[in-house]
Amino acid sequence: MPVPSLKPTSLLLAGLLSGLTPLCLEPAQAALFQAKEVKGESFVLVAAPIGDGSSAQLNIYEQVRNHRPCFAKEGTAPTVIRPLLASFDFTGICSRYIDSNGYSVRIGDQDFGSDMRLSVQQQAGDTLLLGKATTGATLLVARTGGSGPGFLELKLEPGWKVMRRHFGPRALGHVYIYRDSWPE
Repeated sequence: MPVPSLKPTSLLLAGLLSGLTPLCLEPAQAALFQAKEVKGESFVLVAAPIGDGSSAQLNIYEQVRNHRPCFAKEGTAPTVIRPLLASFDFTGICSRYIDSNGYSVRIGDQDFGSDMRLSVQQQAGDTLLLGKATTGATLLVARTGGSGPGFLELKLEPGWKVMRRHFGPRALGHVYIYRDSWPE
């Protein structure tokens, strides 16, 4: 059976519509989600080592239920995190957010999504969590307060907090690193 051919005008219209779709959906998508308060003590931001430990990435652990601890803290400046959730089936007890599918930056009503990447950087004897915008702006979000091997707690700078993404009344499996307004 021959495959029906599309007329050039149909192809042109499809191409135009597919090109316009992201422009039309982006503002509406931002309006779909709200940021809601969470219990801050249930969350820990962690500079998690990659490979040989010369670099790190952001992990966020959440204690959902108190059946078993998801993480333990040791020391200060820096605080070492022991990710206990790696030693048991943490389903329903802990949540772990390990990439931009699980977290993003939000400032006020603006959800940056992929327009601002969170990056863990070693700098002058400290480990920093930086928000790097596609516009070139860089924001200091959190720091460990020292350097060391292993998993280190990233302590949020003043004005930053963790909030949960909501769709109407429904809590989603995505958290925001949130601030009410741009830092000075």
